[in-house]
Amino acid sequence: MKNIIIIGSGIGGLMAGNLLAQKGHKVTIFEAHSMPGGYTAGFYRKGYYFESGTLSFEASASVFKAMKDISVFEKIDFTKLRIRFILEECDGIPENYDDYKKIIYAGFPADKEKLDAFFSELDKIAGLMGNMDEPMPFLYNGLDMLKAMLPYMLRAPKMMKLSKQYSDMTSSEFAAKYFAKDSKLFKLFSGFGYPDMPAIFVGTAIAGVLADYWTVKGGMQSWADILAENFGKLGGDLKRNAYVDQIITKNGTAVGISCRNTMYDADYVIAAGDYKKTLLQLLDDKHLIPQTLQDNIGRAAVSEGFCTVYLGLNMSNEELGKYMKVPHVFPLDAKPGYDIYNAADGDFFHKTAVSLYSPSMINPKHAPEGKSSLMLQTMVPYHWMNNWGGGDKEVYRQLKETAMDAMIEDASRLIPGLKECIDYKDAATPLTYERFTHNTDGASSAWSWNPKKKFYEKIMSVNIETPVKNLYIGSCWAMQIGGVPGALAAAYQCSKKIN
Repeated sequence: MKNIIIIGSGIGGLMAGNLLAQKGHKVTIFEAHSMPGGYTAGFYRKGYYFESGTLSFEASASVFKAMKDISVFEKIDFTKLRIRFILEECDGIPENYDDYKKIIYAGFPADKEKLDAFFSELDKIAGLMGNMDEPMPFLYNGLDMLKAMLPYMLRAPKMMKLSKQYSDMTSSEFAAKYFAKDSKLFKLFSGFGYPDMPAIFVGTAIAGVLADYWTVKGGMQSWADILAENFGKLGGDLKRNAYVDQIITKNGTAVGISCRNTMYDADYVIAAGDYKKTLLQLLDDKHLIPQTLQDNIGRAAVSEGFCTVYLGLNMSNEELGKYMKVPHVFPLDAKPGYDIYNAADGDFFHKTAVSLYSPSMINPKHAPEGKSSLMLQTMVPYHWMNNWGGGDKEVYRQLKETAMDAMIEDASRLIPGLKECIDYKDAATPLTYERFTHNTDGASSAWSWNPKKKFYEKIMSVNIETPVKNLYIGSCWAMQIGGVPGALAAAYQCSKKIN
């Protein structure tokens, strides 16, 4: 039996904790906040439930396998989501990738030839890369892992050819091959998902969101609570309100942590949180990290953060549903002048497109009877307006109000009278997300998705090792593109390494 400390109770930390406790190890999770979950969490305000970060996930085969492996699958009410896409030219709720294409063709008949050429190429990527039906090989051991890798091995020659062609090409570069840079179609396809993500992911992102898009009916917090409860039943110890001050090393090996000036010994330490802060801030001896690596970590770009407005509405779910039709709506028509890279644009929130998500349309219990909950969300430039006021609390409050008002105004185009129905209102900025998750700049999915800014050489690799012996990365930061699948892959790899 080994003594293991895990820093952070996000989906990666909780999953690693369950897997290791299940093997009989002594496992302690230190969580800085009062509730487990990290980005996979939620909260109530005035009877309204909202998600703290993650709204949904893909790669359901991997998620479901992981939950079955620790015997909690039947306790979690996973619910499939449908999405409504809105443009000035078209409006639809596609059931699959082909439906999506039909909606785009119907909205842009004059661009048929360009769309034909674009989709001809995109279809090849989506068809070869889009294996959504089987769990990731990272979630298996031994012979089972080899079996899981077989489909990838059989497709390796074609995948390598596509990867060589598209992995380092951004979505903007890909879209520019077919559409004028000031056109709506260019903005649509270059802006799908994360800004300038690898072109090889554009097809899989669209196809994946339509075919394999899930949430939890009880809310993400219920998922985290179930994992935490199961961890406790397996003998694990989850310490809440327990911020780790330092990772302690001896002779180049992690030997424990310090929490509130109390030392806790460990055979292994799993950092299930931000990679940058783990190695550049928490580690007691920075000399263990080569200076070149420290420099690379320090300047490495992270994924963009979000601004989210939380609204409790004096409007029934039925009435809200008349306007939204489905719980998740993506308006895709950003206004002229929108630039996700322009942090000095004070009018940014008047130009961005705001997505809408209603927890109470998924589960009526997420709002008081006769009322509804609504979240408005948009991606924002890094350090917008001097990082939201440069530390001035009054300026921050004013900027936050400006953002909220503009986002509510935008959502009112779809929901008439929205302002008059607001019973509760608040917002989270990237600074909020950084404060509660400790993710650098409020990063929403670990490292940057832009292939020109990647930290790891291979974007699909799982990288749990650090220069410090017995210190592993057990969060989504172990993969370039992060997310729930990345966190699960890291958790399994940590478990295998220690076992």
